Amino acid sequence: MDDSTFSLISADQHFAVLAALFAIALFGFWAESKSWGKLVTGAVWAILGAIVASNVGLIPKSAPAYSFVFSYLVPALIPLFLMQADVRRIIGESGRVGIGFILACIGTAAGAILAINVVDLGAREADLAGIFTATYTGGSVNYAAVIQATGFDDANIISAATAVDNLMSALFLAVLAIMPASAWLMRQFAVRHHSETTDFQHDEQEKPISGLSIAASLTFALAVVALADGTIALLNTLESDFDFGSLRYVFITLYAVIPATFAPATMAKMHGGQTIGLVLAFVFFAAIAAGADIAKLLGLAPILLAFVAILLLVHGLVVFVGGMLITKLSVAVTGRKDNGLALSLPELITASNAAILGATTAPALAMARGWPGLVTPGVLVGVAGYIVGTPLGIAIAQAMQ
Repeated sequence: MDDSTFSLISADQHFAVLAALFAIALFGFWAESKSWGKLVTGAVWAILGAIVASNVGLIPKSAPAYSFVFSYLVPALIPLFLMQADVRRIIGESGRVGIGFILACIGTAAGAILAINVVDLGAREADLAGIFTATYTGGSVNYAAVIQATGFDDANIISAATAVDNLMSALFLAVLAIMPASAWLMRQFAVRHHSETTDFQHDEQEKPISGLSIAASLTFALAVVALADGTIALLNTLESDFDFGSLRYVFITLYAVIPATFAPATMAKMHGGQTIGLVLAFVFFAAIAAGADIAKLLGLAPILLAFVAILLLVHGLVVFVGGMLITKLSVAVTGRKDNGLALSLPELITASNAAILGATTAPALAMARGWPGLVTPGVLVGVAGYIVGTPLGIAIAQAMQ
């Protein structure tokens, strides 16, 4: 018998189910605003709220409304996050942090490939490797996109993966935060002061959100998805055995980035798009977590924990050992410790943070550690992660099949 039979809100009450999902997202944001809730992210609270709600019978474990979220809301949230993704600015202003971010992407992909060869995740392990590659190259936006692109629909595994992801990300962030306390470690890299601010930070002050800007943001997001789907339909008419549908999120990313790069002033007027995208991301997490069975989730977590631990270890080694080698080589060649290629530990920490946790925590940690000069690069490489994370995750998933 369907699990939804035993829920207070039945699966066929579509608006009630959607209202519950948005209420759970609201709970996530509310919890994140409290002192006790800041111990983890709002996404974790939304996931936990949905798991509890479905397992005590408040909401169904499966419902058509969840499919609506996966099919229509998730594709739209990606262009909402990419509206300010000016590729030229990212490349031009990210500087040495950009080099560190390239190392971070390599480390994440290498870590996923090694982990999948050490840990057996079952028949869909290639897709899981792609999903984790995506989320550790830019964050939750890529995570959602690759789940949809690969057609991964096991709610128990996805919920367990999400829980493990958030736990390990929090631990990784804690390690990054304490690394500068080691004087020995700081000496292995270039010594730079990152106390200067940039003009970009002043440009990014909070701007008023209006009905016009919200309508423009939603129009842009839906148009990007429509254009991507139209491109795929056209390409699938060609005489080819390849299903271009697997590239849906690559096209969505491409079509979102083009106007953000070539018409940044116009895109900058669409305030509120990223906020809408964040709300939809929380709703997506709630919809995914609602299908989780707690007993099965606990049984799946340990193996996923081992997988993520290996991935993050390799990521860290590539970023920090690789950054150290680049620094020492550049110093040996130029004879100067402050040459342009020599990387500082704060720069590498910011790059790693942006890859693993996204564009929000990287600038936050930079400010907390007294590195305001790294706030802008942290945001920019974090946005770069939104751009490259989905294609990289899909590529890893397909390569490891």
